[in-house]
Amino acid sequence: MKHLLLSCYMFVVLVGLGQSTVSTMVHNGLTRSYRIYIPSSYTGNVAVPLLFNLHGYTSNALQQEFYGDFRGIADTANFILVHPDGTVDPNGNTFWNAFGVMAGVDDVGFISALIDKIDQDYNIDLNRVYSCGMSNGGFMSYRLACELSNRITAVASVTGTMPINAPANCNPDKPTPVMQIHGTADPTVPYNGNANMMAIETVVNWWANFNQCSITPSISNVPNTNLNDMCTAERYLYTGGSNGSTVELFKVTPGAHTWPGAPIVIGVTNMDFNASVEIWRFFRQYSMQSLLSIPNTVPVSFKIYPNPAKDVLHFETNQIIDRVSITDLNGKRLSSIEGQVNKVDISTLHSGMYVLIVEYQGTATTHKLVID
Repeated sequence: MKHLLLSCYMFVVLVGLGQSTVSTMVHNGLTRSYRIYIPSSYTGNVAVPLLFNLHGYTSNALQQEFYGDFRGIADTANFILVHPDGTVDPNGNTFWNAFGVMAGVDDVGFISALIDKIDQDYNIDLNRVYSCGMSNGGFMSYRLACELSNRITAVASVTGTMPINAPANCNPDKPTPVMQIHGTADPTVPYNGNANMMAIETVVNWWANFNQCSITPSISNVPNTNLNDMCTAERYLYTGGSNGSTVELFKVTPGAHTWPGAPIVIGVTNMDFNASVEIWRFFRQYSMQSLLSIPNTVPVSFKIYPNPAKDVLHFETNQIIDRVSITDLNGKRLSSIEGQVNKVDISTLHSGMYVLIVEYQGTATTHKLVID
């Protein structure tokens, strides 16, 4: 795949289709590079979504930008598109540290820092930050869903999965919409899994269960519009999840380790649908705020006043409190007080909406907080 794609990338550069720029940042002592695509519709006057598209093992940002192409969609839908580069393993291959493959490379922290950097440089809607990826990039997107769910709204994986032991350490802070696209004849990441990788339908069912979706999906055939691609596709949709979350699976029979609708064919590639189009159609439904679904009323065991508040927030409860925290709507912790307290100083916070988290006896309750 790598050598076959190189000539195509050279052609794209020569004809001047690349509107991306390459930037770098230092994280944990490593200089990290990324390609950022600013759509033609971007003006800076309106906050726009941010989409990460992560390359596969041995690939890179430039190749993924071309192979799993979102640029035309970004121009129309007005979102900023980022293709980061992974780091290099001992064999000289680029990779993402998905679920601790290589100790010492903090790719979760890198993506979080990159969100901050892009938010500084552009007008980003932090309620709508998404990640997708091919193969190892799909694995990494799942890790972000597990460990950075306070910043990543939804994820999609094309030809990636999760390691067998990943669910034991996967504790997202919110319902997380997930889309999986996979071929049943994938020789690299087997559809039915192996000793190290979860089967695709097991991954999908895990996320459907986590999101509290219906256990029975609705199944529909993708219209077989291309009779020459040697495969067909089905769409599995799990609905009824918490706060409107869903899970989707596109099952390609007998698809290979490929991106449906890609501009070049490197194995059995479904051409009945375009993975990039479907991923954006899926992502655009969701915002962080809607998935948090902050309640407007507090439990009867708590009395919180005043709300809206200005300088000091008081509360009364019959519980033994472990900690009280205040975060912004993106999950960033702004203050935290441990122990039994009956008031919190909020005079340093700006006017707006926040989240108050009260932890007690292994339980946490979340409340909407408005500061005048």
